[in-house]
Amino acid sequence: MAIEAKVNGKPVSFAVEPDTPLLWAIREELGMTGTKFGCGIAACGACSVHIDGEVMRSCSVPISDVAGKSITTIEGLSGADGTLTALQQAWIAHQVPQCGYCQSGQIMAAAALLAKTPKPTDADIDAAMTNICRCGTYPRIRAAIHDVAGTAAAPAAAPATPATNPA
Repeated sequence: MAIEAKVNGKPVSFAVEPDTPLLWAIREELGMTGTKFGCGIAACGACSVHIDGEVMRSCSVPISDVAGKSITTIEGLSGADGTLTALQQAWIAHQVPQCGYCQSGQIMAAAALLAKTPKPTDADIDAAMTNICRCGTYPRIRAAIHDVAGTAAAPAAAPATPATNPA
């Protein structure tokens, strides 16, 4: 039995068992490896994708649950010509990734947050960004999200330099 859905705007047919996790259908059937396997129990968020605009952890979503739905992976965020989104550009500008493994899931979670809450507070970010980053880049993630939202705090003023006495 084939499962029909849209992935990154294109119709696809998955010829897998209905209980196959969406993550494996994306990676193995479609060859899209940007969505990562992390834990397999929907705890870490490395496998985050959007399903009908909602961020979901694809390792725990059976393929049968996405029949007729629209799925966006990290590969589908950028423009058809490869143009990066403002969020992806901010990720680069703020040097968010260290090892980079969790970052596609982090970006997908951040994109879902910004779609619902265009000007998130730190509390909004903390509530939405539940993905795990073993490298601890959370401050950079927050800065990148604020940058895209236009809510970045103004840089601190440079300390005044003391006057020097010419000797």
